[in-house]
Amino acid sequence: MLDPQRPHRIVVVGGGAGGLELATRLGDRLGRRGRAEVTLIDCARTHIWKPLLYEVAAGSLNSHADQLEYLAQAHWHHFRYRLGRMDGLDRARQLVHVAPTLDDAGIEIVPRRSFPYDTLVIAIGSQANDFGVPGVGEHCLMLDTPDEAREFHDRLINACLRTHTQHEPVAVGQLTVGIVGAGATGVELAAELHGTTRELSAYGLEKIDPDTHVKLVIVEAADRILSGLPPRLSAAVAKRLDELGVDVHLNERVVAVHPEGFTTASGKFIPSSMMVWSAGIKAPDFLANLDGLETNRINQLVVRPTLQCSRDDNIFAFGDCAACPMPGKTQNVPPRAQAAHQQASMLVKSLQQRLAGRPLPEYIYRDYGSLVALGRYSTVGNLMGGLTGGSLMIEGALARLVYWSLHKMHQVALNGLFKTVLGTLANIINSPNKPTIKLH
Repeated sequence: MLDPQRPHRIVVVGGGAGGLELATRLGDRLGRRGRAEVTLIDCARTHIWKPLLYEVAAGSLNSHADQLEYLAQAHWHHFRYRLGRMDGLDRARQLVHVAPTLDDAGIEIVPRRSFPYDTLVIAIGSQANDFGVPGVGEHCLMLDTPDEAREFHDRLINACLRTHTQHEPVAVGQLTVGIVGAGATGVELAAELHGTTRELSAYGLEKIDPDTHVKLVIVEAADRILSGLPPRLSAAVAKRLDELGVDVHLNERVVAVHPEGFTTASGKFIPSSMMVWSAGIKAPDFLANLDGLETNRINQLVVRPTLQCSRDDNIFAFGDCAACPMPGKTQNVPPRAQAAHQQASMLVKSLQQRLAGRPLPEYIYRDYGSLVALGRYSTVGNLMGGLTGGSLMIEGALARLVYWSLHKMHQVALNGLFKTVLGTLANIINSPNKPTIKLH
């Protein structure tokens, strides 16, 4: 029951693309007028658009320059930001439990806390799924966070510097990057690394010949790359990867990871000196035992079309951590950025309706197509649905422009049009003073 004597308490857990957009817009519409107290909880202090993490890993994007400070965003848009990682829930008392935050030395920065809510929105995204394959945690990096992307970039730079300064010849496989999973992350990372390694050579590491010393490998269990996307898009991307010299192994399921490479179910050993795991996703494990909420086999919270959890009308979930049904189909809404953006937009209206005691709208997924970036100057995709009235394959400069505009739309949702335009112009003006890749 809503209490008219105090502002409605809305807690959003997760400051990814969808969660931060939701908190920002709710703050502007409800927090600013005192109609609700909007609180965003996230374990990080800054936000970066997750689809760009492959560029951070490759060094073509400086994450520190592109990140957004949660504290500043909260101040500008009339919501509260609280640092911490959710690790429990008390539905009866309507409390979100947040673990203590420690520094690198293990010293407590922020103690364990609990936050009361009237409406809780869980938008904590997803993480890579290792499917229990032995050796993944010890030998592979995942690109779920900016820290992991930066760690991979550091390893890449260090490996190139080590190779450049050694006296002995470059060994076979010394600069081999092995990527498990041919979804968008794996494919885009491989293509971006193709350009990065050539830039490194141009910046003075001339002892490294990208064509002979650097090898990029993708290992995929399915019979084609980008298996979740239309076959013609998959074929176009496969052709481009072949032109870039990326070695793709299809129908090869990795069953073990070793310090020197991968073993597949067919018995093949694929050598690699730097390994990335991007084969499938799951929601964070703690959701599977979250005070009786219903979850599926990959820990996603089961929600109704209103995005309310199946067992609690006061709790909403959306984005990659939610299993939302598609009307008339057996599958759920795919875990894609456009779905999270659409759901965040609907929830802004839904929570205003909830405060007014009106019925909530139901979410219907609208597929506007798919885009895959293959290096700085090549993008492949298809536009569909309301954008074209059908399905239109696009490539090259037009596809790259559409891909770039998706990031700008996210920035506009967070910062407004004026700030986004100014920031874009500033980056363009300052670009001649920066290297095209991050060199440290």
